[in-house]
Amino acid sequence: MGGNCSTAAGDAPDPRPSNGHVRVRPPNAAPTRPAPPPKPHTTAPTTSTTGRVLGKPMEDVRSTYTFGRELGRGQFGVTYLVTHKETKQQFACKSIATRKLINHDDVEDVRREVQIMHHLTGHRNIVELKGAYEDRHSVNLVMELCAGGELFDRIIAKGHYSERAAANLCRQMVTVVHYCHSMGVFHRDLKPENFLLLSKDEDSPLKATDFGLSVFFKPGDVFKDLVGSAYYVAPEVLRRRYGAEADIWSAGVILYILLSGVPPFWGENEQGIFDAILRGHIDFSSDPWPSISSSAKDLVKKMLRADPKERLAAVDVLNHPWMREDGDASDKPLDIAVLSRMKQFRAMNKLKKVALKVIAENLSEEEIIGLKEMFKSMDTDNSGTITYEELKAGLPKLGTKLSESEVRQLMEAADVDGNGTIDYIEFITATMHMNRMDREDHLYTAFEYFDKDKSGYITMEELEQALKKYNMGDEQTIKDIIAEVDTDLDGRINYDEFVAMMRKGNPELVTNRRRK
Repeated sequence: MGGNCSTAAGDAPDPRPSNGHVRVRPPNAAPTRPAPPPKPHTTAPTTSTTGRVLGKPMEDVRSTYTFGRELGRGQFGVTYLVTHKETKQQFACKSIATRKLINHDDVEDVRREVQIMHHLTGHRNIVELKGAYEDRHSVNLVMELCAGGELFDRIIAKGHYSERAAANLCRQMVTVVHYCHSMGVFHRDLKPENFLLLSKDEDSPLKATDFGLSVFFKPGDVFKDLVGSAYYVAPEVLRRRYGAEADIWSAGVILYILLSGVPPFWGENEQGIFDAILRGHIDFSSDPWPSISSSAKDLVKKMLRADPKERLAAVDVLNHPWMREDGDASDKPLDIAVLSRMKQFRAMNKLKKVALKVIAENLSEEEIIGLKEMFKSMDTDNSGTITYEELKAGLPKLGTKLSESEVRQLMEAADVDGNGTIDYIEFITATMHMNRMDREDHLYTAFEYFDKDKSGYITMEELEQALKKYNMGDEQTIKDIIAEVDTDLDGRINYDEFVAMMRKGNPELVTNRRRK
């Protein structure tokens, strides 16, 4: 964000000396970031009731949540413990004072942070955004509460973990990097303080947080603004010409600390740290390195290659022998987010597809802006549809290698109306976050779409009417759907049966619900 060396919007403070940070453009430099994604459209008229940051009607977060103690503080705001008044569930609320958002860039940064969190929500290693509210004084981001504290504190408390534990933690971090990059997001501020533990349990999942410096990107984008935190900044960031590979460098620095307890690049002050990073000498001879496996050292070296082109990509880090060691299959979520979602989508029955399409059509702009950017980067001829050829050419850019037949299967999965191309809504439908389906308001909207007479049931006739619109309305399909979904065998689908169908075959949703 603009301004002096300081923490980003609402960060928790850094527990180390203040020389650990750089998050600045120099005071006089013009912003040199790539063009931001299009601003969210709002249907609400621009009156005093529309927030200037989020561009949607103002809402008082305090009518839903009770504010408790402070959890952390940064330049732009404060994070509080909040309790939902009805459910009594606890969350964290990052409260950003709008009077501190002085220029257009500051507002854009907060708006983008909300868009990115909406875009990424639903991954087990990313802190979940529950809602974004704006009133006259602040923007409030209500997020899941990570009661286990900072990873950094655990590293300090333990000195360093066993290699197996370090591999497990690093795998979770790099899974986040892989997911972000495949979803077109560049984090830009990976460090131990931005990974929180969901609970105090020994096996608690790590949660990436603070997307205040994150940006949407397309392969080949070049960034020039100096952002990040000193110990973790990649050499190309200091040279002001960098891309998403810088996230891998930061993860490599964290892995070095997980294994040794100290950062690889050290200095008495910020400039000293930068000089060490640019010199690029990494110490593998001092303790404990002689007793650390050569495989672990090999991975650290490959993540800390000075030339970003030679650095491993996230998927290669996850496939490295040391990273895979002792890791059973469930520990390696290697599938690119888009693909796993499309594959799950392919397995759904037709009613679910149409219901998802209805939900997709009702999602707000800020919830889908990231997917919109991904669609645009694949739609090379700007026709508003993606052909098989464009999909085949676009998927490798998102970091995945697929056989011809797999691309063909994905194409068929997403092409709801069967016309041979994927349109914008079909793409959003196939790739939107699965946890969106679990949102009660979205499910109810979809149910109401089918239940035309508001009887509380979807009848044979209503089903036929809805499916015909999407060229799916043959008699056998309708019978199959009713047979599959109608668990109480009364020949129609009630709301509970509809919800059960929407949640079926998606194990992620079950764990999400249990955690909430």
